[in-house]
Amino acid sequence: MNVHAAASNLAQRFDEQTSAFARDAIEGLSKLPKRLPPKYFYDAEGSALFEQITGLPEYYPTRTELGILRARAAEIGPMIPQAAAIVEFGAGSTTKVRTLLPAAAIGAYVPVDISGDFLNAQARALRQDFPKLAIYPVTADFTAPFALPEAVRMMPKVGFFPGSTIGNFEPFEAAGFLRSARAILGSGALLLIGVDLEKDDRVLTAAYNDSAGITAQFNLNVLARINRELAGDFDLSGFVHRAIYNRERHRIEMHLISRKAQTAHLLGHHVVFRAGETIHTESSYKYSVERFNTLARGSGWAPRALWTDAEAMFSLHALAAAE
Repeated sequence: MNVHAAASNLAQRFDEQTSAFARDAIEGLSKLPKRLPPKYFYDAEGSALFEQITGLPEYYPTRTELGILRARAAEIGPMIPQAAAIVEFGAGSTTKVRTLLPAAAIGAYVPVDISGDFLNAQARALRQDFPKLAIYPVTADFTAPFALPEAVRMMPKVGFFPGSTIGNFEPFEAAGFLRSARAILGSGALLLIGVDLEKDDRVLTAAYNDSAGITAQFNLNVLARINRELAGDFDLSGFVHRAIYNRERHRIEMHLISRKAQTAHLLGHHVVFRAGETIHTESSYKYSVERFNTLARGSGWAPRALWTDAEAMFSLHALAAAE
C-alpha cells in the first residue's frame, strides 16, 4: 500500500486512532511535493536545537529583535495597560518577554506553546526570577483557537508574538492567525509582533544554512520525531538539508532532499521517495513594512507603532485591535 492509499483509508479514523501529528504527517507526505508542517519541529529536542540556532553568528533575527526590544523598552512599556496579561503565542524561551517585564506593570504572563515540557521548564525558570508574577502556561497549538485561563479573562490583554514566526505562515494563514489572535485577545487588545524584513539574498541564505550545521539538525529532527513518536524508520543519513530564497514569493524555503531512491515507513505506511525528491518543511516569508501593514489592516488590526534596527533588518510592530 502506498502512502496515498494509506491516507485515504485512514482518513475517517484519524480522530479515533491517531494523533494530529500522525494525521498531518501522513497527509503531508502523501502530497506532491511532500510537506510537513513546521510546528512539528518543536518537540523538546527541536526546541533545544532552535535555542542553539538563535545564538549562531549567521542567524541575525533573534539578536536583532532583542536589540530593538532592549533599546525601545522605555517606549513600549507605557503602551502596555496597567495590570495587563501578556499572552505570548509560541512562547519557547522567555528571553524576549523578560525585556518587557521591568518596563511595565504587568499583571500576568500566559505563555502558549505546543511543546508542553519545554514550556513548563521555561515557566519554572521565570518564576524563580519574577516570584511575584502570576504565570499561567497553556499547552496548545497557538495557530488554532484556544481558551485563556479564567484568571486573566477580565484583564487587559497584550499579545506578544516575537521571533518573526508570522513569516512561517502562508499569507492567507498569517491573516487567519491575526484574526484568531484578535478574537482570543478581545476588543481593546494590543499585539506586539516581530516581522523579518526583506534584505540581501546572501544574508538570508546564510542565516538558514549555518556553517555549524545546527539548522540542518533542526530540520532533520522532524524525521527523527516521526521515528520516535510514530514508529517511523526514516534514515536520517538519506536526507540532506537545504534552504533557498524564493525571490518571487519573498520567502526562504527549507527542504529535506532525499539523497537516493528509498522507502520509509510510519505507523506501517509506506512513503516512497525518488532520488532528489524533497520534503518542504518550512517557509519563512520576509515582508516590507508596507506589505505587512496591509496584511494587518485586512485582518482586524490597526498599525500603532513601528520600531526597527539601524540597518532595517528586522521590525517590531505594535498593532491595536480595530473597532
